[in-house]
Amino acid sequence: MIAATRDASVYVRLALVAVAWGGTFIAGRSLAGVAPMFSACLRFVLASAALSLFLLLSGKGFRRVNLRQTLVVTLLGFCGIFSYSFFFFSGLQYISASRAALIVALNPAVMTLIAYLFYRERVTTLKVLGIVLCFCGVALVVGGGDPQGAAGGRGWPGEALIGGCVLSWSAYSVFCKNVVRQLGPLHTVTYSIYAGTVMLVLYAAATGELHMGAVWRFSLTEIASLFYLGVIGSAVAYIWYYDGIQQIGVARASVFIALNPLSAVLFGAALLGEQMTLATLLGGVLIISGIVAENRQSGGTAQQKRQPPVQSKG
Repeated sequence: MIAATRDASVYVRLALVAVAWGGTFIAGRSLAGVAPMFSACLRFVLASAALSLFLLLSGKGFRRVNLRQTLVVTLLGFCGIFSYSFFFFSGLQYISASRAALIVALNPAVMTLIAYLFYRERVTTLKVLGIVLCFCGVALVVGGGDPQGAAGGRGWPGEALIGGCVLSWSAYSVFCKNVVRQLGPLHTVTYSIYAGTVMLVLYAAATGELHMGAVWRFSLTEIASLFYLGVIGSAVAYIWYYDGIQQIGVARASVFIALNPLSAVLFGAALLGEQMTLATLLGGVLIISGIVAENRQSGGTAQQKRQPPVQSKG
């Protein structure tokens, strides 16, 4: 009875994590009027503070890193935080949140391909089917046009930029494996966020986007969106996600990844009034089907059971 109650609470938290990551696209779209790298700076300054507070209050503390680990974490910060943020916030200047989320949902398929090319990881028939479905779905989404693109309906710059999110996060997810085994997933994510935050601040300062005085002119919606992105969508979501992995394992936790794009589409329609084309709807169905097909094999090998997957996020 106690175990069932515990599992039920974990399932609820994992569902909320997936919904939270879907909501990051809505929050990011709400910040379309703010300089992209300034938004990214504020988001990850908040995330760094929240994660630091958690490590201190939870007793997990900070782990020492050697020179090699520092270099790897810095590279991860560049791929998963700095470059991802650039593509994420820049892309959302052009296209709708729901459309961006469906393109980013290509992450698991690209991650599988990169893992196969660089590590020769086994790719099952079901995973191949999932990859094909994801790519076909994204092709429909991209080819269907974006009537709500910020540039008069011409959303291709946004689609290209959001495609950069996929490459950045896939590289981060695949190449973090060794350091995750050494430091653990929570500390790896936290330290890479620290590194990426420093890069974002330096870049924004160098390009003139770092205007702290502008924060006082933010609307309540923009302030709430930044808080959501930094604290809920970054810090809290990661803490709950990795706790879920420890409680119920990779295989069952991975199922919730399909809720990411679905929640973004629903939020986009409900909160931003985004309208979906038939091509986008059909593409979304194919993408979510592909994600489900891929994750039916997740955790099937001993290696997969030991290594928590890094989900696609916003």
